[in-house]
Amino acid sequence: MLVSRWGGSLAVRLPKALVKELGLKAGDELDVVKAKGARIEVEKNKRAEEAIRRMALNPFTLPPDYKFDREEANSRK
Repeated sequence: MLVSRWGGSLAVRLPKALVKELGLKAGDELDVVKAKGARIEVEKNKRAEEAIRRMALNPFTLPPDYKFDREEANSRK
């Protein structure tokens, strides 16, 4: 993999085979779980997936007359 400059940081482009093996998509996060010498070990961060799973276990219903108002939600009072 080639290390490239990305703004003030460095970045690597992941090979397609690794992306497929880890089930990655744009926007996913990786955690560095081990770094020693010239080697690093990463794993897919699954916090968002876990939060969605937990929310699905506790579904809630909105009142029948509820209507989302974007302007009201974004107003600063």
